[in-house]
Amino acid sequence: MATTKLDEILERIGSNTLPPVHLWEPPFSGELDMRIAADGRWYYQGSLITRPSMVKLFSGILKFEAGEYFLITPVEKYRIQVEDAPFVAVEVDQIIGETPSLLFRTNVDDEVIADTEHPLVLHTPANSSNPRPYLEVRNGLKALIHRNVFYQLVEWSQQEVIEGRIQAMISSRGQRFSLGMI
Repeated sequence: MATTKLDEILERIGSNTLPPVHLWEPPFSGELDMRIAADGRWYYQGSLITRPSMVKLFSGILKFEAGEYFLITPVEKYRIQVEDAPFVAVEVDQIIGETPSLLFRTNVDDEVIADTEHPLVLHTPANSSNPRPYLEVRNGLKALIHRNVFYQLVEWSQQEVIEGRIQAMISSRGQRFSLGMI
């Protein structure tokens, strides 16, 4: 059987192993003066972390638990602040094939294909009437979909009438996702 582009991407994504933070349960170690801004930039003690390799390293040991974010190792667990979502989806590509798929890349170079485990969702913050689009990256960690990426999704979407309202719908890996009402 011939290997498709999607098969190659799935194999590449599957080979990018991260530490099993979801299995680690160390005691709470305290607060760490680290913040992930709404635009995806990471700060330590008020200073921007400028080395992408450091941000990528920290992002690999990030855990979401009971509504809070922690940097975690097998023996330590430090709470950090996240203004919105810890990641930003900065690129999207359509994989055309037997099962069309949407491949996202985050600001820390994680690759995620939208599907049942990695859904696209719209969430309306309490202080706004405008829904914001997110992608589930892993274990409760989400990526805010950057505005340019969202516009690309809308361009690829199809209009459908759902419950009497016209919505922009898009598919990936056999799943349908709403991008909101038009």
